[in-house]
Amino acid sequence: MKTARPLPDDFRGRPFTVAEAAEAGVSPKRLRHRSLVALGRGIRVQSATPGLPLSVRVRPFIEVNERCAASHLTAAELGSLPARQQKEAPPMYHVIRPEGAAHLKRPHVIVHRMKLYDDEITLLDGIPITTPERTWLDLAEMLTVDELVVAGDSCVRVPRLEGEGRDLPLCGLQDLQRMIGRHKGKRGLRKAKEAIALIRVGSDSPQESLLRLAIVRAGLPEPELNVPIIDGAGTRHHKPDLSYREYRIGIEYEGELHGDEGQIVRDIARSEKYTALGWTEVRISKRHMNGDAKAAVAKVRAALLQAGWRPRR
Repeated sequence: MKTARPLPDDFRGRPFTVAEAAEAGVSPKRLRHRSLVALGRGIRVQSATPGLPLSVRVRPFIEVNERCAASHLTAAELGSLPARQQKEAPPMYHVIRPEGAAHLKRPHVIVHRMKLYDDEITLLDGIPITTPERTWLDLAEMLTVDELVVAGDSCVRVPRLEGEGRDLPLCGLQDLQRMIGRHKGKRGLRKAKEAIALIRVGSDSPQESLLRLAIVRAGLPEPELNVPIIDGAGTRHHKPDLSYREYRIGIEYEGELHGDEGQIVRDIARSEKYTALGWTEVRISKRHMNGDAKAAVAKVRAALLQAGWRPRR
């Protein structure tokens, strides 16, 4: 077979649909050349694509099928919702179709046919994807209650404009509740109802959410989230990740970035500020979260007892 004519630059190194290639002037003969790999009917690729962004990899699988949108774990990853990562090889993409649509069976695609309203689909970088609240409800089919709380906390948290380029949450708690009320009888609904009662506005990371859940399940008071410390003069200071204002206790979860030299300096200054304000700082790291976060809970309990808290009898 003769050497294939080079593809247009836009199609090199990424999967594409036969339809978009034809529109760009690629001939049917070139699309049949052995240098291209078929990823299913109507989709071609010239080389392996594991390093490409998910949006680039999944796009042709959405475009080649009518009435489809990215959903479930695929929508969560596209929308930056924390959820269990897929480990399938080759990767599988979750797509959703309205329950009245025809059956669809394709390689690399897990198809979910179920009730789907028009306002539960949005566009992200030009790709149809389920809205954050609908994605959260669909995740109830495959996540644990705690994982669902983590995803829900991420949905309703208020981001910082300077760091994330937005200052509005992905959705509100009322939007999650609306999904539950709208899809009666849906698989995972029991977990969704249990999780929504535990979702809180203010958690800035999955680790903070899991720490809060462990603290509450251990019978300790529920802490506040990212509330500023205000001294006797009314001056606002930093916001602990979790805190008990009544007991003047701040809990800080220190992730991997806290090993950075600049962050270490800031952490030391923060600890000095706690002392100056008459507050107790409880520092939690990843190792404290092992074994159902027993070590983390023990540190928080000890601080509360020292500050005068007593468990109810």
